[in-house]
Amino acid sequence: MKRKIFALTVIVMFTTSIADAAWDRNRIKPLSDEKKAKVQEALPSKSLAKPKKARRVLIFYRCEGFVHSSISAGNYAIKELGKKTGAFEADIADEYSVFTKDNLKKYDAILFNNTTHLMLKSDDQRNAIIDFMNQGKGVAGIHAASDNFYKWKAGARMVGGQFDGHPWGSGGTWSFKLDDPKHILNRAFKGKGFWHKDEIYQYKPGTFVGGDEIRVLISLDLSKSQTMGPLNRNEGLKKQYTEGDRYVPVSWLRKFEGGRVFYTNLGHNESTFWNSSVMKHCLDGLQYALGDLAADATPSSKIKRSSALAPSKP
Repeated sequence: MKRKIFALTVIVMFTTSIADAAWDRNRIKPLSDEKKAKVQEALPSKSLAKPKKARRVLIFYRCEGFVHSSISAGNYAIKELGKKTGAFEADIADEYSVFTKDNLKKYDAILFNNTTHLMLKSDDQRNAIIDFMNQGKGVAGIHAASDNFYKWKAGARMVGGQFDGHPWGSGGTWSFKLDDPKHILNRAFKGKGFWHKDEIYQYKPGTFVGGDEIRVLISLDLSKSQTMGPLNRNEGLKKQYTEGDRYVPVSWLRKFEGGRVFYTNLGHNESTFWNSSVMKHCLDGLQYALGDLAADATPSSKIKRSSALAPSKP
């Protein structure tokens, strides 16, 4: 019996060490001075809302799955965004040990920057995040923040949707419409749809909470042939979207367990972080998550949707 227990212990330790070794922060390459300058030029000089108090954001960027090369740009952009506007200060971390109730007390929002396949180590860590939200705090997610929590249903539901492939690849330029042109978190786009080069996800129907729980801000404009291209090349996907009347949300906000959530699928490409409109959008969304910018989070299904504005030609 003792030998069996010893053997099981060794197996557990070995399995755990493999999981821990899967993440190597050295795979994240430093951002060049040239790219830092591009980010700085794109950052807004001031925030839309004045912070109600000194704010602190925890930027988390660990990856157990695919590692996005844009993580460095995202970490730098968000940290500098707070510094330049005075909206918040930020700490950057990649160890699960930050998720304790005591440590999270000093933060007002957690931002998941392109994290993938996160596997929190214990119920204590999961409960710490739920407790954080119960206190009326916020979570924000960039791009791959929806490619996580496959063994934690509450975490997946918190984000609002879960990755199910990306028919719209990072090399393509796609059309986006404003589902809610007058919403304050869309003010960066001045009431107009736009074209942008990035990778865009679709979401698992069984996990995507849809308009019943989230307020969709931006979605793909499938009326444009260029954006329909990836679907036209796949009859199964085309049927799924045209006959199923599905749409592809890109940015949204929601209430969750007493707290606030903002998510945008934009951010696969580094260049997204030196797009001035997107950075304003992220700042406004983060200020909503922090509790400084009031924004209507009534689920889309419960409002009379105003006419979605689509972009002109690219």
